[in-house]
Amino acid sequence: MARRDRFLTEAIFPTGGTVSALVSRPVFSRRDFLRYSGTVSAAAAISATISACSGPASTSSTGAGGDKDLVTAVIGYGNNQSWDPTMTASAFTMAANNHIYEGLVDTDPVTREPYPALATALPTDTAATTWKFTLRQGAKWHDGQPVTVDDVLFTFQRILDPVAKTLSYSFFGTWLKEVRKVDETSVELVFKFPFPDALQRLTIAKIMPKHVFGVPGGWDAAKGGKAVGSGPYKMVAHNPKSNTVLEAFADYNGPRKPAIKKMNWLSIVDASARVAKISGGNAEAQIADNIPYANIEQLRGGGLTVEGGKGMNHMFLMFNTAQKPFDDVRVRQALFYAIDTGKMIDVALKGHGTPATSFLNEQNPSYAKAKTVYGYDPAKAKDLLSAAGVKNLSVTLMAVNVSWIEDCLATIANSWEAVGIKTTLEPQDTAALFTKMDQSQSYQVVAAASNPNQFGLDADLILRYNYTPGGAWMKYTKWDASPQARNLFALMNKAIQEPSPTRKLDLVHQYLDVVAEQAVLYPVVHTELMTAWDPKKLTGVRPQAYPGINLLQALRA
Repeated sequence: MARRDRFLTEAIFPTGGTVSALVSRPVFSRRDFLRYSGTVSAAAAISATISACSGPASTSSTGAGGDKDLVTAVIGYGNNQSWDPTMTASAFTMAANNHIYEGLVDTDPVTREPYPALATALPTDTAATTWKFTLRQGAKWHDGQPVTVDDVLFTFQRILDPVAKTLSYSFFGTWLKEVRKVDETSVELVFKFPFPDALQRLTIAKIMPKHVFGVPGGWDAAKGGKAVGSGPYKMVAHNPKSNTVLEAFADYNGPRKPAIKKMNWLSIVDASARVAKISGGNAEAQIADNIPYANIEQLRGGGLTVEGGKGMNHMFLMFNTAQKPFDDVRVRQALFYAIDTGKMIDVALKGHGTPATSFLNEQNPSYAKAKTVYGYDPAKAKDLLSAAGVKNLSVTLMAVNVSWIEDCLATIANSWEAVGIKTTLEPQDTAALFTKMDQSQSYQVVAAASNPNQFGLDADLILRYNYTPGGAWMKYTKWDASPQARNLFALMNKAIQEPSPTRKLDLVHQYLDVVAEQAVLYPVVHTELMTAWDPKKLTGVRPQAYPGINLLQALRA
């Protein structure tokens, strides 16, 4: 079975909002979310309205003398997960959707600086509780229909619907009260309290056409692979588990014009096949993401540029606190102190990692070293286990079968065995693992990968991705009803409403300290993501610190 190099999740806020113009409200169960986000493996059925081939399109591309207008990209993640921008956390889908759809505001994929996309200007006062946006004149959907205010209302109704509880709801429900129509060209966003971070976060809300997705079955079509946006590129073919083809949209009149005429994105989750596709003088692809660390020098020696981005990408351990002795914080801490992260980084990650010193990575603007840092300290681990009265501990470590996660497991097992913890490793298909947890089957400790930076950088977004009362992750940990959890959630809610940037940052650091101390779901290492490309064939590439690629500013050489 091919490895799946991505784990997806959701987080759910307890409060919602309204939109003035209402449409029908589809209801999505937890199982429905998982199926279409890719946590439960299922090949999506593609709507017949997509201009896709009846069978898999050719995954060959431009070698020497090939189509000079075509760029072939190799993406190390599946393209058969949800394509609904309000629901998906799929690495492939989110990267493609950033070329297909627009928000009112979008952000640069690397600097994360906001710029007006479907809107004509950024708000002048980000501390205000009402932001007005005027839509770009002449903006069209890929089917030729004009973009309207009703499309904006339709999209935000979907995002704020407390019944549907989409993944996007997680990022908007706490602070956005409603979106209302001002006139035929303008809308207003009404906040529950001042929230300047909304400027960057609005890029998550990709505006979708009501006439396409507001019809019966429309959201199922979106999940299944139908994509109709207003962005620089339109989808012209989509073959699950194979490839997705994008072409420049001739009627696009927005700020980032498509410089490449056609792109064929290949979905290749197997690492060796991905490297082979971009290697050698007759390489079929010009760019690939998710490059294995062991192949970096090989590709550089072949004339490729290989660069990385350091961000939130991390391996974490998650504990089932309903299982003793993992309800004891000392036991959880002991398992972290026992891990030889230096050896893990040298051997498994080939130097492309950093031991976690906070839930946030060190490059994050809100980073501060936590009061509790789990440096390699086997003696302290033994002391904590002794203080907890735990002897002859046996641990079954379940893990997703992401290739670099599997590479790290041997170090964890050897480290735990060295302090007297009998360790059994159980790496398995991501879907199978999380299905077991959804069904509340027995599990103790889980190792998995995550990178919320594909949504944004602000600390509130990142923490709520994992730490939300009633959210998916907290259901897995069975911790969110504890007094410590209630204290954490109160600090998070206080911080997001704090108007003073200095005081807000202080509150952020306080709740980051709580997360570190409790060690319920916590990073072991933060890693670097690598992208490779042929500089003789492609220029203007900037590697991302989160999965996927962005070619809106790239050129065929």
